[in-house]
Amino acid sequence: MGLGGYDSTSKYGVSLKMARKEAQKWQAVARKGIDPIKERESERRELTKADHTLTVVAHEAHEARKAQLKGDGKAGRWFSPLALHILPKIGKVPVEEIDQRDIKNTLEPIWHTKADTAQKAIGRLSIVMRHAAAMGLDVDVQATEKARALLGKSRHTVRHIPALTWEEVPAFYSELDEGTVTHQALRLLILTAVRSKPIRFARLDEIDGDVWTIPAENMKSTKDKAQDFRVPLSKEALAVIELIKPLARDGFLFPSVRKGVISDATMSRFMERRGMAERPHGFRSSFRTWCAEETDTSREVAETALAHVTGGKVERSYRRTDFLEQRRALMERWANHVTGGTGEVVRIAG
Repeated sequence: MGLGGYDSTSKYGVSLKMARKEAQKWQAVARKGIDPIKERESERRELTKADHTLTVVAHEAHEARKAQLKGDGKAGRWFSPLALHILPKIGKVPVEEIDQRDIKNTLEPIWHTKADTAQKAIGRLSIVMRHAAAMGLDVDVQATEKARALLGKSRHTVRHIPALTWEEVPAFYSELDEGTVTHQALRLLILTAVRSKPIRFARLDEIDGDVWTIPAENMKSTKDKAQDFRVPLSKEALAVIELIKPLARDGFLFPSVRKGVISDATMSRFMERRGMAERPHGFRSSFRTWCAEETDTSREVAETALAHVTGGKVERSYRRTDFLEQRRALMERWANHVTGGTGEVVRIAG
């Protein structure tokens, strides 16, 4: 059994004193009937495992995926399910030792009560395990799928975000009669059917005539798929923008009282204070249901109005249009309904 090359002057070499000490150590191991060479190899493997705990590998996997994540993953949304529900329990375990039982025991407390979070956590963990395999570590890449089988089907019932019916929207819209930032933000959100983030971060320089171009970073999409999105503005939407312009600050249409823009909760809390269960995001559902029930709008046009991806990859590669003109007519009709128009059935060109 070699103990290393002799060199009394180098910190990497072995002196006679060190060699005697090591020899005594391994002779004692041999006297116990244990193969000292195999024991040393086992110790080295344990040291290697200590460098490959789940926490360490999870951070490496996150780092490798940052280029694909929105904002390079700085918001922490990708990593948070792991940080909150996985790593506190098994983060210190070498990733090669993790099996389906470890994963099952870790996620069982939230599997049925916080189903969406649990699904995100096990999905992220699956990515981490595959990353560990790519590193050359001896991991069970099927451990997460086996854990799903052990956990069983979630009993959690999906609850959609409460939304006003499209018939109720005009009455609510008419009550937003103050010239405040919150009232006008809600009005523009309803009229355009976009998510709250583009509204909150809307800038004057994004609007050209009756078209609002939302930059890719404000759209809900992964970084590699994000792209600018054009929104046709109805006459009513343009009127709202003109009304709010005097309150704009630093180019933002909807500034907060102190600095920056209104928070993500501003519009939700306004509706909550009014005793409403519905939330701002629900107006997208109101709009989509109106499209289906009150117009002959094609599915492609209606889904594009919501910035949803439709069709397969090949189909999308050939369909290079955002249906702007068709959506312009559609949004004008929606504005007419929202402001108390007839809302009569109208055929929208496909």
